[in-house]
Order: sequence, then structure tokens, then C-alpha cells
Amino acid sequence: MEADHGQRALVSGWGRTVPTAATVRRPRSVAETAAILGSAGPRGVIARGLGRAYGDAAQNAGGTVIDCTGLAGMRLDPETGVVTAAAGMSVDALLRALIPHGWFVPVSPGTRQVTVGGAIAADIHGKNHHRDGSFSEALSSLRLILPSGEHRLMDRSDGRLFQATVGGMGLTGVIVEATFRCIPIRTSRMRVDTVRAANLEEALALMAAGDDAYRYSVAWIDLLARGPALGRSVLTRGDHAEPAELTPRDAVDPLGFDPRVRLSVPPWAPSGLLNPMTVRAFNELWFRRAPRERRGEIQPLAGFFHPLDALAEWNRLYGRRGFLQYQFLLPFGAEGTLQEIVERVSASGVASFLAVLKRLGAASGGWMSFPAPGWTLTLDVPVRPRVLGLTRDLDAAVLAAGGRVYLAKDSVLRADAVERMYPRVMDFRALRSEIDPQRILRSDLARRLEL
Repeated sequence: MEADHGQRALVSGWGRTVPTAATVRRPRSVAETAAILGSAGPRGVIARGLGRAYGDAAQNAGGTVIDCTGLAGMRLDPETGVVTAAAGMSVDALLRALIPHGWFVPVSPGTRQVTVGGAIAADIHGKNHHRDGSFSEALSSLRLILPSGEHRLMDRSDGRLFQATVGGMGLTGVIVEATFRCIPIRTSRMRVDTVRAANLEEALALMAAGDDAYRYSVAWIDLLARGPALGRSVLTRGDHAEPAELTPRDAVDPLGFDPRVRLSVPPWAPSGLLNPMTVRAFNELWFRRAPRERRGEIQPLAGFFHPLDALAEWNRLYGRRGFLQYQFLLPFGAEGTLQEIVERVSASGVASFLAVLKRLGAASGGWMSFPAPGWTLTLDVPVRPRVLGLTRDLDAAVLAAGGRVYLAKDSVLRADAVERMYPRVMDFRALRSEIDPQRILRSDLARRLEL
């Protein structure tokens, strides 16, 4: 097939669970992107960034996938920290451009390998959600190509369309550019406090009492621990360091930022590396090596926010069958349900290598945005026969408590569940019918969840 018409390829999310075949096209301009929308076939199109949605949000079986990473470039006002960036610009590229000027992205997820378009489509949140909200809170405007081919520059005054687009998983149009404000910083280091919590109850109490004193807060949680140690955690909370806090060596270049990939997991990594025995050993080591309490440690920014980016292709650790990442939110007041879920996961023996607990703040304005006041727990598990049954049980517990599952991580949720988790989903579907009656914008996730 000629390059102008794209290439047929298997496309999957970062979890590598359910790859599907699509025609991948790589536009280099906004005009080319619009032309692809205008020539959509019967299976439609969906935009894709760097492929870090864990499930099927950026897949389109039998249709077209628009690889937006060729839409790059940015403009920074160094005085105000206002950035206008193309949708294909990665957080990694942004940070390398912003930090030397004394600015940091408004929200950083756990990896730098996320594009601006993907950050808006998933309305990403980070360790600072309790203080700064999700990515959409920093948006001044965004440029969207609608399914009709119309170019729309919009902001919050656009009401319904804006609310449907942020967190809308790319189903209202193709985001091609965005303008947002950044956070001022004086160094590329973090001042970090670390404390161990003996169990989940203590971790929740420490976060509830102390998170507001920090801009960034997160807890690693051991989901294999049981008994009195159930949910034992390591809390790391911090703020951007000041120049006076740096060592003489670091003070030579206080805004230096050049993180490197140190290792790469090979394609032939065997399945079964992450099993209950190896994860239990890792969890024991990780918990024991963490200090009981340490204040004011200066850490590199990349190590604090993106530790796994030093290990390229780390998703291969889960083997050829891939893994599920399951992230849910429970409102404040549902701590008992959170305790029950942790007990259920621990009793199941399903090994979660990465388990992260955060305390979220105000709800986003996006109809399909995930964040809201409450607790969010993320776990990832290798695909095994019993895992689907476990996620079904967790879905039921989350629903009963008035919570929800994050669509950017999801690959197993059912349509009837999403209707109960996201009360504005009917408005979302109605708006899509108005702006895209032919359903030009489609994805495997949209079909599965009847969005």
C-alpha cells in the first residue's frame, strides 16, 4: 500500500492485551489531518498519540488510526509561562523545552511519553490533583477538527463541546493544538518527604491530614500484604526545590534537565517474570528499604515523577499476554469500600507490581473526565484467567460506592457499568449524535462501551 494511504498494522494499548488491525496514517500538518477525516471509511477514524492509553481507547479495528505525533512544535511566553503546543508534542519534549526557562507542565502523569492531545482527551491528573486539578483546569483554549472538517478554536465559553472534549477520549474531534498555563519553578529538583505507613488505615489518615501541605503527593501500596500489614504503604510527598536547597554541584546548573533511558526490556522477555512470588519479594524489599521517615531529601525531577521512564518498553515485563491496568475512584466517605477492595485483591493473590494511591481534589468540568473528590487506587496485573472475574467484582464494589473506573486505563468495563459511573454519558452521546451523526470518529473503546 502506498505511504500516502497509510499502512496496515496491529495496534494495541500499552497493556498489549487486545491488538486490532487498522490502517495507520501519519499526517505532518493540520491540513493533512483534516483530509484524513474527510476521507474516512465505513469503520471511521480515531486519533492516537504515543500509545500510552493502557486499553483500547486509541485502537480502531478495521478502520483508520491517525498517528498525531507528527503534529509537533510549541510556542512559549517565557514571562507568563503560557504555552501553545501542537497535539503531537510529548510531555518529554515539553519539559526539555520548558524547564530551562523555569516552567513545569501543569500536570504530569507517571510517564513523560504522553502527548498534549492525549493529555486532553484523557484529561490526565497527577500527584498534584488535590491542589491544581486535572489538565483541563490549565487549558486556555484548544483547536479541534470536528468530524465535519470544521476547524474550531474553543475555550470554556463553548460549553457543551468543551466539556465533552476534555476527557472525551478523542470522540468529539481531532485535537491539533492547545494553549495552557504552566507552573513556575526555580530548579529541576524536588524536595521530598518520605514516610512509611504500617497499613492502609494509617496511610489514609496521613494523607488526609498532611496532603494539603504539599503540592505533590502519592503513596505506593503493597497489595499482597495481609493481616495487620494490609495495605502498608510508602508515602512520598514534595514540592519543587529552591536554589538554596541544592548541593554545590547541582547549583551549578539548577534548571538542568536531561533524563536518560538506562535499560530496555527486550522483546523476548519471558512471560511469568511478574508472579506472586517475585512481586511479593519486590514489595518486601521496597517497603523495608524506604525510611520510616525522611524529610527534605532533594531528588531529580524525573526520578520523582517518572521513575519507569528510565526502563524502556517496561510493559514487556508482563509477557506476551500483556496486562490490565485498573484504576478506580471512590468518593470520600467510602473508605470502608476501599479497605474491602484492598482485602479482596490481597486475598486473591493476584500480583500487582505497580499499585498507587492518590487523594484527588475538585471534579473536572469534563463530562467524561475521571477525577472527582475522593481516593483513587491504580493496580496492574498480568492477564490470567481469574483476573477478569476479579475486575468484575471490583466494578460491582466501585459502582455500589458511587465510584468510577478511568477510561484511559480501561480494557474490560461493560457499557451498562459506564452509564452508572458517568452520569453525563447520555449528554455525551447526544452531543456526538449532533456533531458526528455518521460516527466518523470511532474506537474499539467507543464500540465496547457504546459511547
